[in-house]
Amino acid sequence: MTERTDSPTLTDRAAAARRERLEREAEALRANLRRRKQQSRARSTPAPDTDKSDGRDISCNER
Repeated sequence: MTERTDSPTLTDRAAAARRERLEREAEALRANLRRRKQQSRARSTPAPDTDKSDGRDISCNER
């Protein structure tokens, strides 16, 4: 078998398109990570108690 010493190369235009695509993908991944971190923080932070009840359970009727 013969080995090929020359490898396919990208044209300048194709290389530029590839770089742009990689940059867009990297930015999208960073944005996704920021969004996931924000969601995680929101889930771990207890929500403020908006219920101004006096603590009595009104779901069951006592007789």
